[in-house]
Amino acid sequence: MNPADFLLDLANGVCQIDAATEREKPNVRQTLAVAYDTLLAPNVKTYIDATPSRENVRFLKTETNVRGIMSGFTTWFSQLCILLHRLIKERRHESFDALRVFQVVAASLLAGLMWWHSDFRDVHDRLGLLFFISIFWGVLPSFNAVFTFPQERAIFTRERASGMYTLSSYFMAHVIGSLSMELVLPAAFLTLTYWMVGLRPGLVPFLLTLSVLLLYVLASQGLGLALGAAIMDAKKASTIVTVTMLAFVLTGGFYVNKVPSGMVWMKYVSTTFYCYRLMIAVQYGNGEEILGMFGCELKRTEGAARTDGCRFMEEEVVGDIELWTSVTVLFFMFVGYRMLAYLALRRIKL
Repeated sequence: MNPADFLLDLANGVCQIDAATEREKPNVRQTLAVAYDTLLAPNVKTYIDATPSRENVRFLKTETNVRGIMSGFTTWFSQLCILLHRLIKERRHESFDALRVFQVVAASLLAGLMWWHSDFRDVHDRLGLLFFISIFWGVLPSFNAVFTFPQERAIFTRERASGMYTLSSYFMAHVIGSLSMELVLPAAFLTLTYWMVGLRPGLVPFLLTLSVLLLYVLASQGLGLALGAAIMDAKKASTIVTVTMLAFVLTGGFYVNKVPSGMVWMKYVSTTFYCYRLMIAVQYGNGEEILGMFGCELKRTEGAARTDGCRFMEEEVVGDIELWTSVTVLFFMFVGYRMLAYLALRRIKL
C-alpha cells in the first residue's frame, strides 16, 4: 500500500485490514497522542529550551552586523594606510624634486626682488603681485594634478580588478597624500615672498594670506584631479586644463573689470577670481584706509561725484563680492572637484 495513504488513515483513525477499510475499535488518535507524550515530547521540549528566543536571535544578528561593520572598517582603514604609505613613498621624490623646488624658490625670489619693500600706497603694483601669486599657484597645482590618474590607470585597473582594495580607500589615500605633500612648497613660497615684499605686517595677516593660498591650491588641484579622472588621457587632459586656467586667469579680475555680460558667469566659476579677491581683502580690508589716504570715500550714493583715480581704487580694492562668500565658494570647489573626480573614477570599467 501507499505509505502516505497509510499515515493519513492512521491520522484519521482508519485501519485497513485485509483490504477492507473499517473503523477500528481502539481510539487511534488517543494512542498516537499518548505515544507522542511518552516518546517525542521530552526531546522536543529539550530542543525548544536550547533554541535561542526571538530577542536573543535579534541580539545575535545585531552583534554579528556590528562585528561585520567593524571588520569592514578595519579592512578599509588598513587598505588606506597601505596605499597612503605607498603613495608617499613614491611621490615624495616627485613632489620635492630638485627642479620643482628650484622652480618655486626661483619664482619666490624673483617676485620678492621685483616687488622689494613695495609701499602700501602703491596699490597697482601690489595688486599685480597678488594676481601673480594667484596665477602661479592656480596653474602649477592643477597642471601637476591632471596627470595623477591617467598615469596610474593601468596599475589602478589591474589592482582593482583583482580586488586588492576599494575605490574609496584608493581615492582617500590620494586626497590625504596631497594634503601632506602639496602644501609645503606654497607655504615656503609665500613665507619668502611675503616678508621680502613687505606686505601687511603682522602674524595674523600673514596667516590669513597663507590660509587663503593653501585653500586655493587645494581647489586648483581638485580641478586638475577632476579633469584627469574624467578624460583619463594625459595629453588631452593637460590641454583642457591649460585652456580652463587661461579662462580663469582672464576673468580673475585684474586684466578686465567690466566683463561682457555673456562672460560674467565664467568669472564666478573662476578659482583665480576668489583667491585674488580674498588676498586683496586681507591686505586692504574694506578699502576705507587706502581710500582715505588718497582723499577718496566709499561710494555712498549713486549720484556721488568721484574722480577717475577714486573710481579705479574702489573698483580694484573694494570689489563686488563679500569676503565669506569667496571663502565658501573656494571650500565648495575644494570638495566638489574631488567628488567629481571620485564619480569619474567609478565609471571606469575593470
